[in-house]
Order: sequence, then structure tokens, then C-alpha cells
Amino acid sequence: MILLSFLYIIRRILQSNVRRCDLRAMVRINSIVPGSPADKAGALAGDMLCCVNGHTVRDVLDYMYYAAETSVELEIMRGEEKFCLHIEKDEYDDLGLEFDTFLMDKKQSCSNKCVFCFIDQMPPGMRETLYFKDDDARLSFLQGNYVTLTNMKQSDIDRIIEMKLNINVSVHTTNPELRVKMMKNRFAGEKLKFIWQLAQNGIKLNCQIVCCPGLNDGDELRRSLRDLGSLMPNITSMAVVPVGLTKFREGLYPLTTFTREGAAETIDIIEGFQREFLEKFGTRTVFASDEFYLIAGREFPLGEAYEDYPQYENGVGMLRSLIDEFMQALDMAEWEGGNRCVSIATGYSAHSTVVRLAEAAEKKFPQLRCHVYRIRNDFFGETITVSGLITAQDLIAQLSGKELGDELLISSNMVMRDSDIFLDDLRIPDVEAALGIKIRTSSRDGFEFLDALMGVEW
Repeated sequence: MILLSFLYIIRRILQSNVRRCDLRAMVRINSIVPGSPADKAGALAGDMLCCVNGHTVRDVLDYMYYAAETSVELEIMRGEEKFCLHIEKDEYDDLGLEFDTFLMDKKQSCSNKCVFCFIDQMPPGMRETLYFKDDDARLSFLQGNYVTLTNMKQSDIDRIIEMKLNINVSVHTTNPELRVKMMKNRFAGEKLKFIWQLAQNGIKLNCQIVCCPGLNDGDELRRSLRDLGSLMPNITSMAVVPVGLTKFREGLYPLTTFTREGAAETIDIIEGFQREFLEKFGTRTVFASDEFYLIAGREFPLGEAYEDYPQYENGVGMLRSLIDEFMQALDMAEWEGGNRCVSIATGYSAHSTVVRLAEAAEKKFPQLRCHVYRIRNDFFGETITVSGLITAQDLIAQLSGKELGDELLISSNMVMRDSDIFLDDLRIPDVEAALGIKIRTSSRDGFEFLDALMGVEW
């Protein structure tokens, strides 16, 4: 189904000059939503969509953009017959056409060979989809993915500007030569011009920098933040995250993880720019990921320092948000029922935070007993410390024989979204059977986590 949140972005009147449809760009309609505007107009599964309001539809972006109006004319091919369907609807209402794929064509794959790419560090034998490197700007608009812009042409940039679409960009460095070196793509440096072109045309950009010691940290990081800061306010946020390294790096570029001192220096650089940006623009804009503070052994900033958590999904402020929400929920909570004993499995990075929250809950509720288990990542290597990359086999191996209580709590990001499948293709029922315990997943929301600890049913 078409996302209304995306359609809200593209509110504008379509240009009156209509280009001729390219019949080679027809898209097959897979199904029709019953009772939808397209269904009422007579569209059928198997029809070929040629044009929307006289415009060729190359993919989902064109379709959503040109179908946003209240009056829509679809040019259809049915067998050898070509005809038009006229539809009147509310603005942004979904027409009800569904296609073979969400994007209406194939995902665009990455053309880079980044020295820090996590997919290149995956062990062999995992499911095929885990090895696909997407670098698709359309998924940036629709799902928040980050793209490098290296496989984009000027026409793609022109379309972004025409449709006034915001975008998330993996920048990594604004030094053209260094970007070529880090991404192993000879076009990576020159494609930086697209960032400036988009920002100067009013496109809002969220940016990320994967920081690698000895490459784009230190003075190179200062350069990147200074360059991107010159494009504010159209650079709306920046996240700096440390490189993640697995044990499967044979033959790859020799990278190292951040030391305590290196992480502290990086935080100091970022917080220096935060003060500068806050004074000039009224916003901090750039943020260090939680992992930098954990490596450096520093306390997380207060919640207000994360502003509206614009880089939450990049691991920026997740733990601070969890702490604040949990303590707020705990302050209001009341215990119901008898004694309860739970276990919690977490990665090394979040372990101390989870212990802190569990102890606070036990202090308020004597009926509650919590066992917090820190899971070492044997599957990817001990340098991988986040909960989201813990596999079922590591859970089974390290929790077997442990006191688990009434229920085992795990983070919902250990399994695929809307699924119960771990990265190693085992499922939650497999782990439950192996450990003899019921498993409950909990999101990173502090209120939900407290409910899970207390056994509150949703």
C-alpha cells in the first residue's frame, strides 16, 4: 500500500506541460485493491500501466508523484487495446493499484566496495538476501535508507529537486580523494557535488559518517563537519558512528576499532561543533552515536542534547531515550500480581544500561527478580557488541544451564522486522525449545521494556 506519510512530502501542483508517454516503460498491474478508486474505475489485474496524467511511470516515485492529484487519468494497455481510465478522488488517496514489486522494478545495488562495508565481513553460508548491498535513493525517500549517490546521474538529482524530496546520504568524508579511497569507487569524490546541488536547491539532507580510525577521523572529520555545516540549514542532521568490524576480514583493508582515547577525541570534536552550530544556527545538528560514549567510558548527554532525536535509527540517543522513558514509566508504575523472575539477554554495549534499569525496577518492586546476561558475539566476533547482531546460536550456547526464570526477554531488533527469524535463520521457537523458556521480544521503548519486565500483557 502507498504510504500516506510519503505522499504528504510531494504536495504540489503538477506541471501543465505533459511529456509523451514511453510505451516501453509500461508496468504490469499485479492486483487491484477491492473497492479502491482504480477498482471502481474498471482497472484489472494484468493490465499494463502506461502513463499517469500523461506522464511515463518509471517506478514507484513517478507513480506516487503523478497520482497524488484529485483528478487522475490512467493510460492502460489491456492486450492489444489501449484506453484511458479517469478517476476522481481525494488528494493523496491511494489509487489501489498494486505491482509485482514495491518499487515497481528491481532494487538498485551498490556500486562501491567500501573498506568498512559490513556485508563484506559476513560469514559464508547465510541466506542470500543478507548479502545484497542496496544503494537505492527511492528507499531513502520511502524507508529512510542511507545512500551514497555514487550510482546516481544528473537526471536522478533533477528528479529529486523537482519532486522536493528529502534524502539521507552516506557521506563518510567530504575530501574527494579520501572518499574515492574509502569507497573504492572512482566516481565517489566527484559525486559529492550532488550533496551541494541538492542542499542549494532546498532539499533537506540527513547525513551519516562511518568513522574509521586513521582514515576519516581527527582532522578529516573536522573538515567534513565544517564542509557540511556550510550547507545548513539544509543539512538537518549528521550522525557519526564508529566502524564495526567482524572476525571475517581476511583480505580486506586493515582497519582497527576505536580505542578509548580515540573515541574520546572524536566525541570532543563532535561536541565542539555542536557548540558552534548551536550558537550560529540554534541547533546542534551533529551527534555522536551511543557507541562512542560507551567506548570512551563517558556518560551519555542529557536528553535535551539530542534535540528531537533525528538520528535515533543510527544509534544516536537510543540508550539515553531508553533510560529516560524507563525511569518515567517506573515512576508511574504499580505492581500487580505475585512474584516474577525474568532473564534479559543483551549485547555488551547495552549491558551496563540494562543492568542499571533492572536494578531500579527491582528496588521499587521487591516482587521482581531480574537476571541480565551479557551475550558475547561468537558468531561475528567479539568486537561486535550490539544486541541487534546477536544470533540464536549464541543465545543457546551461552544461556544453556543458566537460571532464566519465568521468561527470557530479548530486544526485538535481534530478529527480522515483522518476523521471528534471527540472522542465522533459526527462529524464536527454536531457541525456546533449546532453552526450555518462553521468549518475549521488547522494543527499544522504555515503557514497553518495563511492561516486559513486569509481565504486563499488551
